[in-house]
Amino acid sequence: MPGSTAVILPGTGSDEVFVRSVFAAPLASLGIELVAPPPPTGGDVVAGYLELLDRCAATAPGPVLAGGISLGAHVATEWALRAPERCAGVLAALPAWNGDPGAAPAALAARASAELVEREGLDAALAMSTAGIAPWLAAELDRAWRGHGEGLSASLRSAAAHRAPELDRLRELDVPVGIAACADDPVHPAAVADAWAAALPRASVCATTLSSFGTDREALGRAALLALLRAVTEERAA
Repeated sequence: MPGSTAVILPGTGSDEVFVRSVFAAPLASLGIELVAPPPPTGGDVVAGYLELLDRCAATAPGPVLAGGISLGAHVATEWALRAPERCAGVLAALPAWNGDPGAAPAALAARASAELVEREGLDAALAMSTAGIAPWLAAELDRAWRGHGEGLSASLRSAAAHRAPELDRLRELDVPVGIAACADDPVHPAAVADAWAAALPRASVCATTLSSFGTDREALGRAALLALLRAVTEERAA
């Protein structure tokens, strides 16, 4: 397995607590240290993530595994393209689009959430957003959104406007990449994960399901790591 340290970034409106629930145990089983920094707040979330990766890589004993969930996967991949000499590989869980976000479901959801928070206030927005959804997801949203505080809306808008790496650009990334998808996730379509894998020179995809993820958060982390192991193994076999 490449790298002894993994720096994993949360997705839009999420937090480091969720990252740890997904990745801590799967990474520890392979002897990899997890660094899960809290997300920057407000409209500078993407630039803040890139700076976090720079700082964490500067203090690591060697090249790091960069990774993330949704927006975090986009930014980690972008950083790997910028600093391949400091990146041992990428763990990309639930990539949501490539290039311009346009009408991608995750981007539309982030914009709608930002508008709801601005119009109704945080408490009312949370009550409306968590009505009827799985209790575990409602609890995650409540904690993470409150943690973002007054910067939540700006962070959501920044994420929804951010360009993910273009497929042509992904073809230039010469590190192993493990991609995790949920086959039944309409917000992070599995087709996007497949398109990323087809474009990347050294990548594999492993899928789980939202129902599995709901009862076992680590299922997503295991899928990303299994995909990375496959990418490394296939590369060695070739």
